[in-house]
Amino acid sequence: MSAVIENHHDDHHHGPDKGLMRWVLTTNHKDIGTLYLWFSFAMFLTGGCMALVIRAELFQPGLQLVVPEFFNQMTTMHGLIMVFGAVMPAFVGLANWLVPMMIGAPDMALPRMNNYSFWILPFAFSMLLSTLFMEGGAPNFGWTFYAPLSTEYAPPSVTFFIFAVHLMGISSIMGSINVVVTILNLRAPGMRLMDMPLFVWTWLITAYLLIAVMPVLAGVVTMMLMDIHFGTAFFSAGGGGDPVLFQHVFWFFGHPEVYIMILPAFGIVSAIIPTFARKKLFGYDSMVYATASIAFLSFIVWAHHMFTVGMPIAGELYFMYATMLIAVPTGVKVFNWAATMWQGSMTFETPMLFAVAFVILFTIGGLSGLMLSIVPADFQYHDTYFVVAHFHYVLVPGSIFSIMAAAYYWLPKWTGNMYDETLGKTHFWLSFVGVNVTFFPQHFIGLAGMPRRYPDYALQFADWNMVSSVGAFIFGFSQLLFLFIVIKCIMGGKKATDEVWDGAEGLEWTIASPAPYHTFSTPPELPERAMA
Repeated sequence: MSAVIENHHDDHHHGPDKGLMRWVLTTNHKDIGTLYLWFSFAMFLTGGCMALVIRAELFQPGLQLVVPEFFNQMTTMHGLIMVFGAVMPAFVGLANWLVPMMIGAPDMALPRMNNYSFWILPFAFSMLLSTLFMEGGAPNFGWTFYAPLSTEYAPPSVTFFIFAVHLMGISSIMGSINVVVTILNLRAPGMRLMDMPLFVWTWLITAYLLIAVMPVLAGVVTMMLMDIHFGTAFFSAGGGGDPVLFQHVFWFFGHPEVYIMILPAFGIVSAIIPTFARKKLFGYDSMVYATASIAFLSFIVWAHHMFTVGMPIAGELYFMYATMLIAVPTGVKVFNWAATMWQGSMTFETPMLFAVAFVILFTIGGLSGLMLSIVPADFQYHDTYFVVAHFHYVLVPGSIFSIMAAAYYWLPKWTGNMYDETLGKTHFWLSFVGVNVTFFPQHFIGLAGMPRRYPDYALQFADWNMVSSVGAFIFGFSQLLFLFIVIKCIMGGKKATDEVWDGAEGLEWTIASPAPYHTFSTPPELPERAMA
């Protein structure tokens, strides 16, 4: 394995491969995966700092740090950066690193497009962050950017926000096309679809979701652009449009989007749990079908985000029942993970700790989601901190914990070194405690009626907000320990052997992707088997 990694650094770059230009021009899936992962971590820390501004303001009632306008800019930017800058690029980075290895491919199918799809992102997010310094300030209308707040009442910087969203979408679509083509065309001879590791399956399905919904996001921001600059009235009731139309188009993108942020996590956890339970994954076929079912259902439940807009009772009933249906394939997955652990020879290294925490806490988020699907209940919960608690339980112990689990699990393969297990477990427990102390109390203040996106609140919410803010700072600062652990592992440490996880089943050490034999500036020489 270390030979593969050394090759990866020495052999395959023709042309200017020294220093910076190697990273700028690379077409190697491992380099590009690494770039995505570092970029997403930088965005994670940036979005995290914004979250800490929010929590510092909410530490006690009254206005402490910031004017309400800036508070709203922080909530908007935090959401956008975490969704599009932290979670999604991290999963794309993992796909780049792992999918070719898991299917025995030499690289991604479209390596130059792979390079391009990454390098769009720093420009997109530089543009988004630059709005903080523009006249009128950054977008202040929430990460869901509902019209007319984001059209008629938006700061001038909204135009730059729209362009940034277009760039992110282009990057996502190109990355997804690459994943689909790679999986369908470059599998090792004899590997059928139902032989693929589950991580590959979840990414194949995720890529189709992205290709389907990113153009919808592009459409809705283009309609915004037209309303702002070209006199149309898509979302303006005064001109014959409808602000609720915005919500329908946005959530037709936005609901599949939230599954895009969790399906690859299911794949990661389905790789890690069998390894540390030392058993095969229970119910592989049902996992594949459950993932596909979740993806299909994600397209037909979008209006559960808008039960309070006054839709007909028949519509509310349909969206309520369709939403509840998603609990079935999700329950199948949770059952299979539990059954995989059942009577296994379990050990609890850091990746397994994150994976088990994922299963437990993601299930809590799923149950509060089921509560939110009930229309009369949602009338009470809507736009309160209960909703904030729900989706953070799905996205932080869900998406973020799974990304951290993946980092610890595959770091030995990526670097050739073992990470520091004691520090890893310390990072896990700090994160675990921090997340729960932050978000569990938000269920209480939400049920008590505290609305989201306000910088000030009534006195009765003070105690739990203080607890929540303390938890946020614990979680936030413990990520600096994670940064230290990763850098320490890259710099050196105990050498990882082929049996890094004690010879457990399930780790794809055997199919190491060889260093590519070309730079794709000329068509590759195909092996004879492929020519035949």
